[in-house]
Amino acid sequence: MSPSSPVAADLHIHSYFSDGTFSPRQVVAQAAACHLNPIALTDHDTVAGIPDALQASAEFQVEVIPGVELSVHEFDQDTHILGYFIHWEDPAFQKVLLPLQTQRTERLEEMLRRLHHLGITVTVPEVLRIAGKGTVGRLHVARALLAQRVVNRLQEAFDRFLAWGRPAYVERGVFTARQAIAAIRNAQGIAVLAHPGQNGLAHLPELIQVGLQGIEVFHPSHTVEDVFILTRLATERNLLITGGSDCHGLAKGEVRLGQARLPLQFVERLRQAVPGPGSPGT
Repeated sequence: MSPSSPVAADLHIHSYFSDGTFSPRQVVAQAAACHLNPIALTDHDTVAGIPDALQASAEFQVEVIPGVELSVHEFDQDTHILGYFIHWEDPAFQKVLLPLQTQRTERLEEMLRRLHHLGITVTVPEVLRIAGKGTVGRLHVARALLAQRVVNRLQEAFDRFLAWGRPAYVERGVFTARQAIAAIRNAQGIAVLAHPGQNGLAHLPELIQVGLQGIEVFHPSHTVEDVFILTRLATERNLLITGGSDCHGLAKGEVRLGQARLPLQFVERLRQAVPGPGSPGT
């Protein structure tokens, strides 16, 4: 990327506190090198990386928006809700996250049991070693399968074993989109539907009804047609538009930081929607 590349935002980045491979400081340093400012750290079901990211923010002169990506299973599908500008230190919000992390551990154990029934032995310590400080998830299991050469690439692990409907897939615990949106808004944040493509829009009216405020329009998995349709839909529904690379460091085989660059005018609209001090979140 040339030094003259215009500054843009990347509001969907993971660190090694979930299933990325970069530390929060490395995330911020990479963002500075890619002319990304601001960025949002949106680890899965945890805000543990935010203090380190905020500390690095001053060092690299990159604004870090405190964020999170909450995982729910509803409407017979996995849904991810992004939260931006959250009061991440709020004890009530921290309390919401604790059972989600417990559910991830229980889900891991069941996935490994199902793999064992298929004749594939992957142990909890193996996966936790790969996860390191991160909240454990399917990507860590996929990396363990790749390390054992059960699969030749990460996507094969999902296609054969870990995607919905495959033999080692395990549904998430009971945590609804309504609960995720309420948790974000009660923490004074903005709740946004992550990377829906066109297949994840069937229940958008229900999500809006319970407080959804935006759609992630710009994402590496979205086609030009997706972006057009999602932009039109956001405009019609008066929803905020966000976007980001969904970078996981090297966990998915490539560094995607800045691959989806959000124009700064959308960040300003997001910022303007943040509740003022004392305002109710919902």
